[in-house]
Amino acid sequence: MKKTKIIRVKNTEITIISVNGEDHISLTDMLKAKDGDFFISDWLRNRNTVEFLGIWERIYNPDF
Repeated sequence: MKKTKIIRVKNTEITIISVNGEDHISLTDMLKAKDGDFFISDWLRNRNTVEFLGIWERIYNPDF
């Protein structure tokens, strides 16, 4: 069962979703606080980030 809550960090709302007792923090919300679009595209240009996301998806997302 999913539960969603929002915390406030330095006047920025960050979404936390709890799934089966595990909390997942929205990286998108965190990056939006720092002029999001630039930081997200810059972060995704890094090869290590893309490899990490692929590995994470294979481990935690059986439909990947």
